[in-house]
Amino acid sequence: MKCTNKPKKRLSKKAQRKRKIKRTLFLGMFFVILLLAGVLGIFMLKGKQAVDAPMAFRLTTEVFGQTIGEDSLVAKGVAADLCVGAGDTPLEGIETQGEERAALFDIQDKKLLFSKSLYEKSYPASITKIMTALVALGKANMDEIVTVQAQDVQLEADSQVCGLAEGDQISMDQLFHALLVYSANDAAMAIARTVGGSVEGFVDMMNEEAQRLGMTGTHFVNPHGLHDEEHYTTVYDIYLMLNEAMKHQEFTDITQLSNYTINYKSADGTQMQKWLDATDQYLTGESSAPKGVTILGGKTGTTAKAGNCLALMVQNNYGEPYVSIVLNAENKPVLYERMNQLLEKVNRS
Repeated sequence: MKCTNKPKKRLSKKAQRKRKIKRTLFLGMFFVILLLAGVLGIFMLKGKQAVDAPMAFRLTTEVFGQTIGEDSLVAKGVAADLCVGAGDTPLEGIETQGEERAALFDIQDKKLLFSKSLYEKSYPASITKIMTALVALGKANMDEIVTVQAQDVQLEADSQVCGLAEGDQISMDQLFHALLVYSANDAAMAIARTVGGSVEGFVDMMNEEAQRLGMTGTHFVNPHGLHDEEHYTTVYDIYLMLNEAMKHQEFTDITQLSNYTINYKSADGTQMQKWLDATDQYLTGESSAPKGVTILGGKTGTTAKAGNCLALMVQNNYGEPYVSIVLNAENKPVLYERMNQLLEKVNRS
């Protein structure tokens, strides 16, 4: 049988180049289509997940007459580690009187257990010094020797002071102890002036730190908390501030002291000592916390406009931490009675 197959005609080099170009273009378009299909598939999958996933809880509440969201209550990125809540949260056995504000936070489970006027504008009195301490911890040299100036001691006649005088020389560490143990306003002024370059500069640092912590209802005008209409905060912002301060061992160590003796030199070089008692009656033994409750640290505050105030971090008999805050109590007996009502709730049966 005669073979009828003919040899294939050899393409010219020009034709071969054209075929090669066409093949390359075809493969390129094929891969582009595959890539686009993959991207479209990812978006469709994400869209389905967004539809199928449960909606995240969205907190809204009223702060100074404005409705705001959860992301406005706390600094970005830290909300997941904080307790949040909207409006008043009742708890059996807890009753406040008049203009008292209060809250109890379960730090471990990130729950707001009780609140009254959580976001209402409040005067913090010397609870302000938590922020003074926070800024000083980040900026101050605790070994620095500070020479007291006249402006540091020019305070109201009945102001809480440790008795420093112009020309006295005292270490920043000693001032820090006087600030937190005895709530000394002269110590607050000396710290602020030294760390900030001026008191005004230091107050700017306080407000910047408040903004960083998400304290949206707070504005400071001084480092000590003596009354000023433009110096205010909220119960919730105090929680944010104390929660941050308690991360510093220096803060907790000092705020657990029942007393402290400061050492410094007077202007004439005489070595001086002063015994300072804590302002927290739980620490001095004038009041007793409920059984099984340990005071880890905190701060008191008292002025005519702010009333009697106390912010504490405590732990229960299981070692679980809580923050408890009472503002604007009528007097100290009422303050500690109200605080004990809250602290009674931290030990689980």
